[in-house]
Amino acid sequence: MRVAIAEDSVLLREGITRILEAGGIEVVAAVGDAEELIAAVERFSPDVVVVDVRMPPTNTTEGLRAALKLRRERPEIAVLVLSQFVEERYATDLLSGDMSGVGYLLKDRVVDVKGFLRAVRQVADGGTVLDPEVVSQVLARHRDPLKGLTPRELEVLGQMAQGRSNAGIAAALVVSESAVAKHVNNIFAKLGLAPTDTDHRRVIAVIRFLQSSGTAHP
Repeated sequence: MRVAIAEDSVLLREGITRILEAGGIEVVAAVGDAEELIAAVERFSPDVVVVDVRMPPTNTTEGLRAALKLRRERPEIAVLVLSQFVEERYATDLLSGDMSGVGYLLKDRVVDVKGFLRAVRQVADGGTVLDPEVVSQVLARHRDPLKGLTPRELEVLGQMAQGRSNAGIAAALVVSESAVAKHVNNIFAKLGLAPTDTDHRRVIAVIRFLQSSGTAHP
């Protein structure tokens, strides 16, 4: 079995490499960002890629988006996402199609080396390995994308749905613009709307609010 690793932390990258090699698995590439991963896949055609979610340059969702790209373009390559975070939006995309050869594990919940090696081999064999917390958060997002928002964030989103700017929301709620900006950024983060999204995040957030409240038209 041949594996490519994408992890921006040098210590973690080296640690994963040594664990795999000690387990008899060949590591053909160990890189620090998503672009290098794509290049390594083209060069070495590994059986499995082990990829972190957040990597340079923006440290948001580059790794997971690279995993999605590989699933579309190289479906024969298994993908094991290894991260500290559950990025619900892209995780949902990753798990919405053919789930064979896909894994998503949380770093802090990998309790032993043998279990990690078993997970790598399982996705390589076409299996699926998912941390229960990943499943829980993805299902929660699917049921209600606004469930994770606080009452104040829902109030701000409701004001956004009325077309108000941050300044207008601040005036309506009698708070500072900086407080509104903080709430808006929290809303974007909880809805999985990354800064690199091509669509307008404010519009998408409002659409989800209207859909959840039953007022959006199909």
